[in-house]
Amino acid sequence: MSTLPIILTVLCGLVTLIWLSRHIMIAVERRTGFILTGEYKGKSPARPFISVVVAAKDEEANIAACVQSMLQQDYADFEIIVANDRSTDRTAQIVADIAATDARVRLVNIDHLPAGWGGKNHAMQHAIAKARGPWICMIDADCIQTSPNVLSAAIAYAQDQKSDLLSVLPILEMNGFWENAIQPVCSGLMMIWFHPDKVNSPRRKNAYANGAFMLMRHETYEAIGKHAAVRNQVNEDMHMAARVKSSGLNLRVVRNEGLYTVRMYTSLKQIYRGWSRIFYGTFGTYKRIIVSIVVLLIVSMLPYFATAAGLALWAFGATPAKWWLACGLAGAAAMVMQLSVIFRFYKLIHARAEFFWSYFIGGFVAGVALVTALGKLRKGAKLVWRNTSYDTNSLKASSAAGANQGVKEGAGVGLEVQRVGSVKSQDSGPSAR
Repeated sequence: MSTLPIILTVLCGLVTLIWLSRHIMIAVERRTGFILTGEYKGKSPARPFISVVVAAKDEEANIAACVQSMLQQDYADFEIIVANDRSTDRTAQIVADIAATDARVRLVNIDHLPAGWGGKNHAMQHAIAKARGPWICMIDADCIQTSPNVLSAAIAYAQDQKSDLLSVLPILEMNGFWENAIQPVCSGLMMIWFHPDKVNSPRRKNAYANGAFMLMRHETYEAIGKHAAVRNQVNEDMHMAARVKSSGLNLRVVRNEGLYTVRMYTSLKQIYRGWSRIFYGTFGTYKRIIVSIVVLLIVSMLPYFATAAGLALWAFGATPAKWWLACGLAGAAAMVMQLSVIFRFYKLIHARAEFFWSYFIGGFVAGVALVTALGKLRKGAKLVWRNTSYDTNSLKASSAAGANQGVKEGAGVGLEVQRVGSVKSQDSGPSAR
């Protein structure tokens, strides 16, 4: 017992140094970090035809804003293909109504999910098979383009960087307490493994992409085996990025300002379930999830425990008194350093900096989500997403088959576009460029 306060004091000292280094990292990022904006024009005058593809399952609340904001782009040559993935709401009808007034929009209806496929992966592959562009822009149905220059800036930057896959990271729209308290913490936790500088370095194996906005050469999509190669993966964006980088192709991620936003989740239940799925699909191994839990406990949660325990036990006369006091003060110092970093970090990522004080709450929920993700690795575990239940072990077991068969055109697809409800498939659109 006498050595415990000494150990805690030393650990808190190390944690303080870690958070101090984060201050330095933020300062460097503010001074030298690149952010893609709508003002970016690029060096190449080429503006190739782009096929924008989005999968939508029961997205009647979001799909109109998503499609309409993309239609407002100043880019000359593009199409939008919406894959209506077995929706039971008005998603298909909403898209059909838009398509009736704008020939750039096409609706593809999908009525079933083949065994061994994730729903989004299957829908995206089927829609991209109809894409006409040499570039494919994959977006999510809950994304809203807040600038008319998104496509022009992204394609200019991708061409300047000679990117095979460019992922423009989203600005999260966060409303209410839970979103503001938890989302930034979970996003920051991802940075442990996937810092943009490491992802953008060809010398590093780190690979990351965010499915909210991925701009990929069509030939690259074919080369990595299309969605069939990752058909059973929960976070297909991450696995596609890994395949791009492991193939020696150019992967790039970039932050944005003023281009587009996404509201991922709207309730505590959605946040918890969504991030446990993301952690499971992204980290995917016992080692990575356990390391993430340990790092979260020591770097994020320990200062609060050490402060409370150290000062309380010192006040109640526990021995050795001086070390319990030192433990409490060291914990408080680490906590102050941590919260000052969080304040600056939230401002950097356009989160609400006034919620910096809630970091402990966000860290606790993130920890619970990580433990839940760890549980999904056990035998017989289930994962439910978008009203579809997946056996996680079956998905994991079939990953090799998916990768090996990914280059085959018909691997696991074999369906025709059929009527869904009262809305027919619409494959008419602008002629190929």
